[in-house]
Amino acid sequence: MENERSLVMLGSFSGDETPVPSGEPDAPGVALNDPSSGVAECRLCGAKDLLSVVDLGATPPCELFLTADRLDAPELTYPLHLRVCRECRLAQLPPLITPEETFTEYAYFSSYSDSWVRHAKAYVDAAVGRVAPGFVVEVASNDGYLLQHVREKGIRCLGIEPSANVGEAAREKGVPTLTEFLTEETGKRVRAEHGPADLVAANNVYAHIPDIVGFTRGLRALVADDGWVSIEVQYLATLMELGQYDTIYHEHFQYYTVASAQRALASGGLILVDVELLPTHGGSIRLWARPQGEPNARVHELLRKEREQGLHSDEGYTAFAQRVAKVRRDLLKFLIGAAEEGKTVVGYGAPGKGNTLLNHCGIRSDLLAYTVDRNPYKHGRFTPGTRIPILPPERIAEDRPDYVLVLPWNLRDELSEQLAYVHDWGGRLVFPIPELDIVDAARLEGRS
Repeated sequence: MENERSLVMLGSFSGDETPVPSGEPDAPGVALNDPSSGVAECRLCGAKDLLSVVDLGATPPCELFLTADRLDAPELTYPLHLRVCRECRLAQLPPLITPEETFTEYAYFSSYSDSWVRHAKAYVDAAVGRVAPGFVVEVASNDGYLLQHVREKGIRCLGIEPSANVGEAAREKGVPTLTEFLTEETGKRVRAEHGPADLVAANNVYAHIPDIVGFTRGLRALVADDGWVSIEVQYLATLMELGQYDTIYHEHFQYYTVASAQRALASGGLILVDVELLPTHGGSIRLWARPQGEPNARVHELLRKEREQGLHSDEGYTAFAQRVAKVRRDLLKFLIGAAEEGKTVVGYGAPGKGNTLLNHCGIRSDLLAYTVDRNPYKHGRFTPGTRIPILPPERIAEDRPDYVLVLPWNLRDELSEQLAYVHDWGGRLVFPIPELDIVDAARLEGRS
């Protein structure tokens, strides 16, 4: 375990060139943009000098799937413009929608991904070995996909989940779940009622909250003074390197490097002491933070690599828009060519990220007849903006299409196994990111 020390000043990380703010942020950690003024403002440090990274136009919120009776109704669209703060280097979208609009009733259930449930179990096994917790709290606990493994070990646990429908699914599994958004006040109330947590897990939620400072203070309120906070979030360095731009959508208010995550954690009184690289979601980081401690060698090494990649300056962000344009061109070229040849193309999956890709590319049902999804909540609905029908997975075997475009490309290994039957009639799987890859009947990858 790393040597511990008291947190005296938030800016006193020795050996780190990345500045960390001390005291209160210069501006409230909520508003990035006042639409009436047109002035962009960093939600973490309050700076007004933001660099444009990529502008994807305007799209509807990615999880607002349409029912059939809404097909003739208008849809609101919101700008999808990623910028990076030149002061603290937090990459961010303007918070033009609220978490309440997205997460009060949510279409995503984590347990429908077998590989994600396995990932959660592996995490629990490793975290319990590392922390030996008596009480675990998970923030954004979804349908109990992770805490079910904690409960099976006989460890006391609590989920905090704002979406009533998925929280109810967790309770049906026997996972105690509080239906609320995490704020500093919520964290203090949970601590007063249940006691401090030895481990607080926050997986794939740190990008989803516009009030970074308030949320981080909520994490600090939950965790014991000698406890651990574990956060998984997509890694901006990998996103940019591999052109994974479909993960830019309105639910994700910000995107982290190790440097910007370190600064965000410090704003709420937590110190980044360790970091792991993960393959999930195309490339993620697992942040280990504590109220006391010092960054270890892995933290410093990743900070060094980020500096070399230019991610602590403007240099590393200038070529990303060109990578995005190439992904779009390659996918449209394939779909148009398939249509001209009389080939049928359908989709697999209806993830939020898929809707960024479909809307940015302007793909409609003339190029993608429909998509399927394992989640029955989405059956009979239509993708936002592009209005492509969502059907049960069995439809693929019935129709035997020539190509299946896999929208959750980050689950490539899992879905390649699930969709192996497509090869029985000579069908092919198509993965659009990081580059257009087509898997033929012999399971050999051909690159278009």
